[in-house]
Amino acid sequence: MTGEQRSVADALQVGGQDDDLEKRLDEELTAFNTAAADGAPTEPLSVRATDATGELVGGLTAWTWGSLCSVDMLWVREDQRHAGWGSRLMRAAEAEAVRRGCTDMIVSTYSFQAPGFYPRLGYRERARIEGVPGGHEDVYFHKRLAPADA
Repeated sequence: MTGEQRSVADALQVGGQDDDLEKRLDEELTAFNTAAADGAPTEPLSVRATDATGELVGGLTAWTWGSLCSVDMLWVREDQRHAGWGSRLMRAAEAEAVRRGCTDMIVSTYSFQAPGFYPRLGYRERARIEGVPGGHEDVYFHKRLAPADA
């Protein structure tokens, strides 16, 4: 092994949550990905639903990167589930993604969560990955978004 091939790392540390590490990795990977995508920036996207008292009913977090929008989390309070909030949150995120120039949207859910929900919104299942605890799967969905002027 030549000197140029040797690792500069002296130690590995294994642990739990590491906010500094997560921030640095996010910065480094975002810079790398932005360069690979001709400068397309990554921007956070969120949608929040509250009731008349200001209490959280549900919410969605996502990010956009060039023409792609990816949903990270979607949650609706238990007493408000099946009242249409999930659809409203997703539609609002889709509209904002289109406004930002996105043409595609992706999301994943566990097989015990909401795999039947996304097809009703026009998403197509693209993959299932086994290995989720309890014998479940991670289910991946994709949707082509209609342009804003359509």
